[in-house]
Amino acid sequence: MWSDNETVRDLVNFSHVAEIAAERIVGAKGEPLSIGISGDWGVGKSSMMKLLRISLEGRTDLNVKFVEFNAWLYQNYDDARAALMEAITAAIVDHAVEHKETLPEKTWTRATKLLGRVKKLRVLGLVGTAALDYYTHGHATGLLAGGMAAFGGLTDGSVTASDVEKAKTVASDALKGGKDLVADKPSEAAPDDAEEETPRKAIQAFRDDLEASLSEMGITLVVLIDDLDRCLPKTAIATLEAMRLFLFLKHTAFVIAADEGMIRQAVRTHFEDVTLTDDLVTNYFDKLIQLPIRVPPLGTQEVRSYLMMLFVDADPDLTSEQKEQARTVVCKRLSETWKGGRVDKAFLAGEIENCPPALTNRLALAERIAPILTTSQSIRGNPRLIKRFLNTLTMRLAMARLQGVTVDEEVLVKLLLFERCGDKDAYAELLRSVNESDEGHAEILNDREASARGEDGAPALDKPWNDPFLAGWLALDPPLAGQDLRGALYVGRESHPIISRADELSSDAASVLEMLLRLTSASPIVDAEVAGLPKQEIGKLTDKVLARARQETAWGVPGILNAMQSLAVGACNRSSFCSQTAPFPAQIT
Repeated sequence: MWSDNETVRDLVNFSHVAEIAAERIVGAKGEPLSIGISGDWGVGKSSMMKLLRISLEGRTDLNVKFVEFNAWLYQNYDDARAALMEAITAAIVDHAVEHKETLPEKTWTRATKLLGRVKKLRVLGLVGTAALDYYTHGHATGLLAGGMAAFGGLTDGSVTASDVEKAKTVASDALKGGKDLVADKPSEAAPDDAEEETPRKAIQAFRDDLEASLSEMGITLVVLIDDLDRCLPKTAIATLEAMRLFLFLKHTAFVIAADEGMIRQAVRTHFEDVTLTDDLVTNYFDKLIQLPIRVPPLGTQEVRSYLMMLFVDADPDLTSEQKEQARTVVCKRLSETWKGGRVDKAFLAGEIENCPPALTNRLALAERIAPILTTSQSIRGNPRLIKRFLNTLTMRLAMARLQGVTVDEEVLVKLLLFERCGDKDAYAELLRSVNESDEGHAEILNDREASARGEDGAPALDKPWNDPFLAGWLALDPPLAGQDLRGALYVGRESHPIISRADELSSDAASVLEMLLRLTSASPIVDAEVAGLPKQEIGKLTDKVLARARQETAWGVPGILNAMQSLAVGACNRSSFCSQTAPFPAQIT
């Protein structure tokens, strides 16, 4: 099985993008920087962030302190803004404690006081922003959001002088009540002028102390914020608002991994009472991001390489050194694709000494399915979806092995592609065809595969089979017409149950069906058995026999006509059934 989590193993030559971001952080020379890593879900944003960290850790020209923050983990458990602030300040305090012997006393003291300032800001956060903005002449930041419900008059659209006085009182009480909370010792409760310290001054003091601590310690704070697009709008916006407090401080760099579309939707949802144009929504995020980096989408070359390297990494016969060597040559080769370099089975198998035959077969499989995984609208080369596709394949192969089901891996891959990416109605038609065949053949594929492969005389593909994906799927090796597909469909029954006509019959009807299909001449005994069945069962038997009759291609009088005749006679012997279905026996005779 392949892990669905982010990885530090670069399989598609993305390291160069991470290197560019690292160079920008180093090149900022202490000036504030914000980087946005964007892309759809599962394309590798988290992996890109880890590669960036590795690149920065390997440099000697920058002293970096990392803070990894996942806002999604704090959702519904803590205020994301306060959690981010505490994560940042905790990292600074840890660094100060670790280097206490080499730091000036003033620097160490300032750094260790930062957590106390965060606690004070938590206290201030209990006050509604509308009142605080009014009270502080509009200078309070969005960090103090949360608490408007504390004052009824602040939520009804009409803020009165009484409401403002109430907010002033609560703000003052919060500052006074927070003395013991933010102090290390009771005697250090607060400076003499604490009562005069406004929220604006508290925030500015925190920013000043943080910036001074970073400068005196000689470190650059790199904050890696991931999974922001997984958060509910409230949490996503709260995290962005907390970043405003730290952004544009010297010696800081923020790296945000998020899907831009999800962030834009979060902005719209958060400000639902305000009419926002697309430009305003875009500007909200753009003002926070100085350097946007989009994870490159995978083309056919990259998808083929990615599939092959996943197979290489999972091969038990290769050593770790062989796998790493293969990764290195693949990434180098991918950097040369612009001038004709190609990663394929011949190239990679040639780079692996004594490449195992089973791996060679899988490399060939990767070559065949890479184009369809790249162009399919259901996968579109998404690395995470490709892993899930292969994990499903592995699970079904294991199920086949444990239950003794004979199944060809390439057949299973092709059916799984159809199930995952193809038209649902067409897939249901394929299932019906297999279920109605005693040999498990999909007869509907005969002409369609011939047409997709350009065989002479084959009819044109009809809807929905003329869809580009299905046309490519039909042409994909191996051809499935004439193969017994029951085993492959059986191990995939968690998504599509196998229900054959025979499964719908009672034991008596199933016994009669078996007799009908073996008939070589008229049989009064079988006629009587048919007549003894309920009319619903006779109807189901008729459908089954007609399905078999459609498969007859030989000249002459096929034996299935005896079964059809016996059905007609038996049905007519049931007067109630015959009167309702009189045209049927006449049609057969």
